[in-house]
Amino acid sequence: MENSQAETGKFALNYGLIVGAVGIAFGVMLYTMDMHYERGLAVQGTQTLILVVGIVLGIYQFKKANLNFMTLSEALKVGAGVALIAGILGILYFYIFSNFIEPEYMDKMYEIAKQQALIDNPKLTEEEIDKGIEMQKSFSWMSYPIILIMNILIGLVVGVITGLILKKDRPAY
Repeated sequence: MENSQAETGKFALNYGLIVGAVGIAFGVMLYTMDMHYERGLAVQGTQTLILVVGIVLGIYQFKKANLNFMTLSEALKVGAGVALIAGILGILYFYIFSNFIEPEYMDKMYEIAKQQALIDNPKLTEEEIDKGIEMQKSFSWMSYPIILIMNILIGLVVGVITGLILKKDRPAY
């Protein structure tokens, strides 16, 4: 099959859109339940699990559609592609959410962080914590590329693991 490049892209796009949509639905669910300020292990773990399951399913379905053959390279392409597309959708949702749906979201998150810092670091003064938060605010734009890079790294790791498990080379004729 000569067009396996196009197929990896098709599966990456399709499953990336699905994972992105499920991730957005999860974010909307958190918002409607007034849990969107939660950043605990359950929320982070669920978001990561959505991504991992979507990547594994995308790789598995690619192999199935490719007559049960798949190279490690193809698994990596599908895994990274799914993660990239899902990451872009997640960033777009977060941008719209934090700028239009709930514009005070970031200010509330900084206030929550400040209160937690006061508890965790009783020796720091409120002014020192405020300085740290102001520094964080000036670098907040960096969260977007970092989120995308982390998604792609997760996609590559899951792609390698899944690819090593499901890899099946075509027989040489």
